[in-house]
Amino acid sequence: MMIRFERPVSRSAYLARRLGHMGFLLTLAALVTHRFGLIATPSFVALVMVSAVFAAAAVVFALVGLQRLWQVGAEGGLAAMRALLVSLLPLSLVGLAVEGARTTPDIADISTDRREPPAWIEPPRANQVFLPPPDRSPAAIARAETAYPDLTGRRYEGALDRVYRAVTKVAAQERIAILSESGIEKAVDLEDAPLPERPDTAAVGDAPAETPAIGPVPLERPDAALGPVPRGDVLLQGEKKTLVLGLPFDVVIRLREDAETTSVDIRVAARYGNRDFGMGAEIAESYLRALDAELLGIAGS
Repeated sequence: MMIRFERPVSRSAYLARRLGHMGFLLTLAALVTHRFGLIATPSFVALVMVSAVFAAAAVVFALVGLQRLWQVGAEGGLAAMRALLVSLLPLSLVGLAVEGARTTPDIADISTDRREPPAWIEPPRANQVFLPPPDRSPAAIARAETAYPDLTGRRYEGALDRVYRAVTKVAAQERIAILSESGIEKAVDLEDAPLPERPDTAAVGDAPAETPAIGPVPLERPDAALGPVPRGDVLLQGEKKTLVLGLPFDVVIRLREDAETTSVDIRVAARYGNRDFGMGAEIAESYLRALDAELLGIAGS
């Protein structure tokens, strides 16, 4: 008489596979829709948290299935391993967020000028829903001096118009979309400005107009040795999204012309939440390094 051994089936392993697939697909959908701006960041965070719950449950059931495989040889080992594999994505996102919150300062708004941060043309506004609102007070910005002491502004020995052209070019290279500008007329070189039209003193078909007794007196050109006339500040405000997650950051760049130099400061703020996980400083440093390379040779102290 032949005895046929029937292996038991681990239902926990197959349930883990279903839960793991649900968490993986939900995370993938959240990433894609958020990256292309179809959902806001609070919705993205909520979807990732829900998917992490599915993934955590999948890990628990998968471990139970592997235990049954070891003890009684129950079927479901491959299903349990697949559940653990697909659960890596949602759990990794949550793990990176927790590690970032532990190792980075609780700063959401940084500036290279802590004493006089560049002003927003239009203050950033966003519906935080359940996320804690960002602290944009001067005291919060001043904390960045301790967290990022090497993050400083730049001063270039160049005219405002030349630095402005480099600033806009580097912004496009760094994927910073400029949405509004203020004081842009100050960045136009005076020599390139169009001359005002002179009114016609004689109409067609009429008698020539009488020559005035006193003609226009030409004025002296400004002395170049005195340096350019101070033109104030030029502000450029835009936004940048991180490459993978598509997290939005608001950016404002300030150009200030002095006697013979032009200073550039940048301010980067997370649009959602009360911390930027160090990404704001990375955006600012990357931009300033690229600007230094673009204006190589005219950087001052």
